[in-house]
Amino acid sequence: MRVAVETLGCRVNTYDSEAMMELFEKDGFEVVGFAEKADVYVINTCTVTNMGDKKSRQHIHRAKRQNPDAVVAVVGCYSQVNKEEVASIEGVDVVLGSRNKSEIVFYVNKAMAERKQVVHVSDNIMLGARFEELSIRGYEGRTRAFMKIQDGCNRFCSYCIIPYARGGVSSKDRKKVIEEVRLLAAEGFKEIILSGIHIASYGQDFREDYGLIDLLEDLDGIDGIERIRIGSIEPMFFKGEAMERVLSLRKLCPHFHLSLQSGSDATLKRMNRRYTKEEYLDVVLKLRKSLPGVSITTDVIVGFPQETDDEFRETMDFLEKVRLDKIHTFKYSERKGTPAARMTGKVDPKTKDERSSLVMDLSDKLEEKHVLGIVGKRVKVLFEEGRDGAYYGYTPDYIRVKTKSLEDIEGHIRRVQITGSAKDTAFGELLDQQEE
Repeated sequence: MRVAVETLGCRVNTYDSEAMMELFEKDGFEVVGFAEKADVYVINTCTVTNMGDKKSRQHIHRAKRQNPDAVVAVVGCYSQVNKEEVASIEGVDVVLGSRNKSEIVFYVNKAMAERKQVVHVSDNIMLGARFEELSIRGYEGRTRAFMKIQDGCNRFCSYCIIPYARGGVSSKDRKKVIEEVRLLAAEGFKEIILSGIHIASYGQDFREDYGLIDLLEDLDGIDGIERIRIGSIEPMFFKGEAMERVLSLRKLCPHFHLSLQSGSDATLKRMNRRYTKEEYLDVVLKLRKSLPGVSITTDVIVGFPQETDDEFRETMDFLEKVRLDKIHTFKYSERKGTPAARMTGKVDPKTKDERSSLVMDLSDKLEEKHVLGIVGKRVKVLFEEGRDGAYYGYTPDYIRVKTKSLEDIEGHIRRVQITGSAKDTAFGELLDQQEE
């Protein structure tokens, strides 16, 4: 039996999809590409935007065109929020929510055996949320390992459907995280990337007083792992003693994606973000003072309901002032069921496009300047990919580097003399081992 999996959305979904593929392989399935003919198609959905829902439906129809007799399973956030809608789509055989992915093989086999649709979605994942144990073992040909350590969110930003789609905060048992990282170190991995829906909330569901900073300190002492990265994180994580404890870590990469969303306090308040722009700036300045060379990137939403020209100018002025290294820009997309969807003062699409273009232009300039800043320096690069005599990898502050090498350096951390750059990529010469 052949199974194909398509993933939409975030890194957490990517992790879950790879874990599901391993579950199918353990059950004797052969994993193939989604464009190939398969007996089972799994669509791991995203519902952050209306486009995510639309793409999910498109992949369902595509799967049925490729093999009308195939079992089609739709799992994840879109299924969780709109299970009746998903179940009504012609050709859908299995509907699972965002906390049922570990059961995917069971329900696919059940649908095939009984030849009827199976719908298994929890009606209220906000209550008694548990962390779903999904692990990846087959990291073949990789240098970095992604690890999902947290799921769910209880922040309830006014524009976001995710708390309703992923449920309440749940965290992977710390002992299991540490054990898994030790296994990855033994397999030769140099870098671990910790991911979650709201990673700063890690440990909030534990009975013991143990949070993300405690986990980072424990992982920092594991031999073999040379780099630890964390995914997108709330700026307020760095308030108080957490900042001092972060500075004591030897392996945490100096690259932080601090979500901003707006540089206008009025807009931030409507978004239900729990900080002001001055609090955000204070965190950035402290990080830069304490960690010279730190790279900070962010997200910005333009066209939020009631965002005036003056509020947008505030955002642009703030972005010019704070000078981050890259800005991921999103045009506000209304999600039914969120408080923002009920707000008046919708911003027209043309204005959203114009504002988005301005932010993206600024981001391109900032990123190019950031990359240019390492020209002439010697930097350590973890090389992840090699092709045609060239190797590509990333510095600790997440700058992409290209170099040439006659030896196979994939999976190795080597020092490189940076000689030039172009847009988002730096170029350099590999130094001899003695020079390092």
